[in-house]
Amino acid sequence: MPEEVLFKFERSMERGEIADYLRSVADTLERGDDLTLEAGDESITLSPPARPTFEIKAERETSRSGGPAELSVEFELEWDEGDENGGDGELRIE
Repeated sequence: MPEEVLFKFERSMERGEIADYLRSVADTLERGDDLTLEAGDESITLSPPARPTFEIKAERETSRSGGPAELSVEFELEWDEGDENGGDGELRIE
């Protein structure tokens, strides 16, 4: 399925700043509000359903030139447009 990027933001930040953004997202989800993302002149508002699918992925991307590997942790919420349900399961983060 083709992917269309609706919003993208990327910048180096202090860990505390990132935590503040993640807390803001968590608070918005907990309240059941729409999630609005804004950066510069870009903006999008999304309405996650009550039970979206939550995906966490940790990756190591190695460089072809032999340079250092890049590590990443991705947090993703997924749902079908118009979906009011989502997946089941348990997760523990420490």
